[in-house]
Amino acid sequence: MTGHLTTEYLVIGAGPAGLQMAHHLQRGGQEYLVLDEGSAPGGFFSRYPRHRQMISNNKRYSGSSDPEFNLRVDWNSLLSDDPDLLFTRYSESYFPQADDFVRYLADFATKLRLRLKSGRRVTRVSRDQDGFSVTDDHGDTYLAQRVIVATGVSLPNVPDIPGIELADQYATVSVDPDDFTDQRVLIIGKGNAALETADNLIASAAVIHVAGPNPLRLAWHSHFVGHLRAVNNNFLDTYLLKAQNAVLNVGIERIAKTEAGYEVDFRFTRGVRPIAYDRVIACTGFRFDAGPFDESCRPALAINDRFPELTGAYESANVEGLYFAGTLTQQLDYRNSTNGFIHGFRYGVRALHRTLQERHHGVPWPQQEVVPRTEDLAAAILDRINRSSGLWQQFGILADVLVVTGSGPARYYEEVPVRQLGTRGFADTDDVFAVTLEYGPTPENKVPFDGTILHASEGADFHPVIRHYRAGDLVATCHLASDLENDWRRPDAHVVPLEDFLKSSVAEHATR
Repeated sequence: MTGHLTTEYLVIGAGPAGLQMAHHLQRGGQEYLVLDEGSAPGGFFSRYPRHRQMISNNKRYSGSSDPEFNLRVDWNSLLSDDPDLLFTRYSESYFPQADDFVRYLADFATKLRLRLKSGRRVTRVSRDQDGFSVTDDHGDTYLAQRVIVATGVSLPNVPDIPGIELADQYATVSVDPDDFTDQRVLIIGKGNAALETADNLIASAAVIHVAGPNPLRLAWHSHFVGHLRAVNNNFLDTYLLKAQNAVLNVGIERIAKTEAGYEVDFRFTRGVRPIAYDRVIACTGFRFDAGPFDESCRPALAINDRFPELTGAYESANVEGLYFAGTLTQQLDYRNSTNGFIHGFRYGVRALHRTLQERHHGVPWPQQEVVPRTEDLAAAILDRINRSSGLWQQFGILADVLVVTGSGPARYYEEVPVRQLGTRGFADTDDVFAVTLEYGPTPENKVPFDGTILHASEGADFHPVIRHYRAGDLVATCHLASDLENDWRRPDAHVVPLEDFLKSSVAEHATR
C-alpha cells in the first residue's frame, strides 16, 4: 500500500453517470472523488458500439428556445448549468459517432473541474462499521462513508450454451466486412448489437442467420429504446425479401467445432437440426462485474445476476451505503423505461443526489408552494407536463408530487422516484397527487403508425396520468388525453378535466 485518502463519497467509474454524479456532488458541496480505470472519461464509449454509430438521438432543433424542453429530444447531453456543455454542439448527426461523445465527456470533466483520478482500476471493495475501503491496482486505498458505483455493465453476458466459448464475442470480433467474405455466419442475439453486426456484413457474407429463443422486439412497438431500433433493422428486409438471410426463434442446444467451421444444433418445434457455419458471433449483451466486492459488501444481484438489486433510493438491497448510478440502475425499470440509457439515467442520478442530500445533509427535496385553488394546482401541473424533460424521459419512473394539506399552501415536488412515494412520510390527512407521463398498455394488434386518433384517454399513446393517494392508498386516477403534438393545454381535453378531477378531490378533503 502506497497511501490512503479519506472522502465522504467515492464514485467508481467516469462514464456519463459517474461524471453526472460528480457534478451534482460538487455543486452540493460534498466531498468526493471519482476513480476510473481508463486514461480518460468514457472508456466504454471508446470501444462501443463497435461500429461507432450511436443510436441515441441528437436532435439539434426542436422549434423551442426552452433548454428544459429541448432536453426531450437531446438524448446525449448531461445536466449542467453551462450552455456550452450540450452535446448538440459536438455533432450535427442525428445518430452521432461515439468518438464525438468521448470528446464531449472529456470536456465535461475538464470544464467543470471534476475531481477525477484516471488510470485506477478498483480491485477490492470492503466494508466495516466505519465505512468502505476501496483498493486500486496501484495499491492505494480510499476510505469512504459511501460508495456510488457507476461502472456500467462491463462484462459480456454469456448464455449457458455448450460450446459458447468457441464463438467470437461482440466485444472482440472483427468489424471488417472483408473478413467474412462469402461466409456463412450465425449471430446469437436479437438486440441492437446483433443487428448492427448483421447489417455490417450484409454486403460481404453469403448467409447470415440471427438466432435466439425469444422473438425479436421492435422499439417502435414496445416503446423501449433498447429493443431493435429502425437504424439497425435493414437486415430484416434481407430476410423478409428472400436474400438468403434469416431470423430464427429457436433455442441453441450446442456449438461444436468442425474441420470446415462450426456445427450448431438448433431446437425447432419438430426437433433438433444441425446447421453448418463458417463463423459464430455472440452478441448477447453485458452484465455487472461484482468481482471486486468482498463478502463484507457483496451486492445482491437481480435479473439472472446481470444487475445489482436496488431499493427505490438507488441503494443496494443488502448493503447500506452502497449506491448505484447509470445503466446499473435498470433493474428498477428493466425493459420498460430509460434507466439503462443516458437520456434517462441523467435524471436518475439527479434523483439519487437529491435523495442523498435529504438523508445525509439536511437538504429537503426541491419544492415550491402553490395556492391550493384548483385553478392554480392545475396550472402548476400543466406547466410542468408541457415542458419537463425529466418526466418525459423517465416516463412512469419519476413523478411530480403535489401535496395538498388541510391548511396553508400546497407543496409541489419535482421528479420524485415513484418507488419512493410510499416511504416519504406524507401525513394521513394529506392528499397526494403523483403526476407522470406514461404509455398505456399496447394492444397486440396496435398499428405503430396509426395517426388517425389525435385525442384519446387511457390509450396506448403517450399521455399524462395523475394519481390521487390518501394515507398511502390510491383513491382515484385521472388520464388526460393524448395529443398529436404532446401539447396538453386544450381546455376541453386537458384543462377542464384536470380541474374537475382536482376540484372533486380537494372539495372532499375540505369536508373531512
